[in-house]
Amino acid sequence: MSVSNPSLAIPPVSFAIQRYFEVALYLLVLTGFGTLASTGGLDVFTVVLVGAALLFRGYLLATRRSFTIPERWTNLLTLLYVAFYLVDYFLISGAFLYTTVHLVLFVMVVRLFSARRDRDFYLLAVISFVMVLAAAILTVDSVFLLAFAGFMLMAVGTFILMEMRRTSAKATVHSRESSDTSASRRMAWSLAGVAPLLMVLILLGAIAIFFILPRISAGYLSSYAPSGELTTGFSDRVRLGSIGEIQQSRSVVMHIQIDGDQTGGFDLKWRGVTLSAFDGRTWSNPREKFAIHPRADGSFALAQPDAAPLPNPAARSVRPIHYRVLMEPVGASVFFLAATPRLLQGSYRLIAMDSGGAVFDLDPERPVNRYEASSLIPQPNVSDLRAAAGAYPPEVLSNYLPLPELDPRIPSLAQQITASADNNYDKAVAVESYLRTRFGYTLQLPRVLPRDPLANFLFERRQGHCEYFASSMAVMLRTLRIPSRVVNGFRTGEFNDLTSQYLVRASNAHSWVEAYFPGYGWVSFDPTPAGPEPVRTGWSRAILYLDAMASFWREWVVNYDPSHQRTLGQGVTRSGRRMVFEVRSWFRRHYQALLDNARLAQDTMSQSPGRWSVGAVLATGLVLLLANARRIWHALRRRRLAARPEKAPRLAATIWYERMTHRVARLGWRKSPAQTPAEFVTCIENDLVRDRVAQFTRHYEHARFGDSAEDASRLPELFEEISTAGRR
Repeated sequence: MSVSNPSLAIPPVSFAIQRYFEVALYLLVLTGFGTLASTGGLDVFTVVLVGAALLFRGYLLATRRSFTIPERWTNLLTLLYVAFYLVDYFLISGAFLYTTVHLVLFVMVVRLFSARRDRDFYLLAVISFVMVLAAAILTVDSVFLLAFAGFMLMAVGTFILMEMRRTSAKATVHSRESSDTSASRRMAWSLAGVAPLLMVLILLGAIAIFFILPRISAGYLSSYAPSGELTTGFSDRVRLGSIGEIQQSRSVVMHIQIDGDQTGGFDLKWRGVTLSAFDGRTWSNPREKFAIHPRADGSFALAQPDAAPLPNPAARSVRPIHYRVLMEPVGASVFFLAATPRLLQGSYRLIAMDSGGAVFDLDPERPVNRYEASSLIPQPNVSDLRAAAGAYPPEVLSNYLPLPELDPRIPSLAQQITASADNNYDKAVAVESYLRTRFGYTLQLPRVLPRDPLANFLFERRQGHCEYFASSMAVMLRTLRIPSRVVNGFRTGEFNDLTSQYLVRASNAHSWVEAYFPGYGWVSFDPTPAGPEPVRTGWSRAILYLDAMASFWREWVVNYDPSHQRTLGQGVTRSGRRMVFEVRSWFRRHYQALLDNARLAQDTMSQSPGRWSVGAVLATGLVLLLANARRIWHALRRRRLAARPEKAPRLAATIWYERMTHRVARLGWRKSPAQTPAEFVTCIENDLVRDRVAQFTRHYEHARFGDSAEDASRLPELFEEISTAGRR
């Protein structure tokens, strides 16, 4: 991007514009790449390689050095990358979006070191915008707003300089003052002031258009967005260890707000998928899903099929709750719901449900992001569960009792643990308590999954994460002929009292067990011991504030839809009506008081008209005096300088010269603004007046431009001589 031949006869200001343009364009490209890299969607190798190229380019700009790739090399590199593009797509990246991003970054780096013509500079500006567009697809984080604001600032400065550069190149006449370095500095300061102002105005206009413009169906670019890390942990087939891998991350998964909960009083589990078939290493759900269509109001009734086992609400007490969930773009197609879900609301055209109660999104254009739901929270009665008896439904026995070939020690351990229990509920509690108290919790996963992971966990490692605890309990219950299944979901996370929302992170991912009791239904058990409590630091409160900002960003920007627009419009309408009502009420309350004060003032003035007239005159005079205070001050200052010209020769010379020209104008010779003082002297036809004016002009020039106090003190005397000569 450097000037190829600095020796060309280009005006100095053009060199300054070119210099500023190169720096601004470099910062534009750097900001665009920084925005893209901040999404976390680029691999480390790409970030390091492109970052090193940008740093090297910055070093060249800072040291005013030039390094340009020959054009024949750029053509060869382009041809080679065409072949590499196919390799990247099929063998390395495996995704259209990432492969295209790599291509764009390659073109950017090549053009960065081979730009010679205007079209090369324009291409770099377009590439920087493409990088920001790719970042918008790869992330929905609120950090993108800050990065985008920085990009906008650089873009405004670059386009201003681009236009200045184009205009300067076409100019045929250049001012000599442009060669002064002070002019370049003034241009830089002006640009530094104008660019942020224009950026703020553009963002304000964009915000107004964003909130006012009618919302339409979204999702044009969502198909190119990458899948999240949760997909493998909440699918129909989950390998042991998947949930433990998810728990390694602290990234936010969702925010949950429960109606009426302002203190964080709930400790719930949020169901994702229910898994029934186990082959010793992997849990799966072989049951088919059935589609659920929306009702007239757009909501979905989450009713189980007739053949599936249903909990008996009459046999236990339940607590209804209504809640709102705001999901991050994690790539999972499952809705996370509290048990037992009854109603789902959201902008989805079709959903599905399986016999285990898991709910899935079947709308490819509307990923799971924001929804509301109602659930019945069971509150089991222990005595009823101990007394639960009767035959199991056939579908429960066929789906939730089969086992793979097990290590014989596992059934023996289950019998040993439950030897003293005389009912299925106490047996389940005994297994749960045994795993909770005899084993340790850890997220250190084995590098290679053992041949028999459950036997390895129960008899060798004796520590693991929730998947191993839940799988061990479910398998041991099945050896005792108690139908059971594993549920993958989340524990309730940290409560943010700023937003009244639960902050659920990937580290809150959890697996637990549900056992079936005849006449009652499915009951949850959690055999996993409590993990270490998160350490609270001084930044905890600041993190909650940042989370509140991110939640607002996701709710009102990323997920801004017609329902949000209606809510915003209704809020603005209510606020406007309330403001109008308050103003009218204020006027009504104070109208009578204003009338009473006006009548009192009228009566007072009518009783003493003379005094009030004098007061009005004085007040008017005071107002006029204050309004003309600056003019009066300047007049007094001029009179003072004219009386003592030696105190400020230059200013006094200007004042007396103006007086002289006015006096000579009365004599018939008016000075034109285009005339110099010497030219004005030659225009005076009266010899005596011309001689006096010429003498006055010489002393004026010495005082005005030479700061001569002696010449300035002669000006009043010479002025009087000119006045006397004019009267002769």
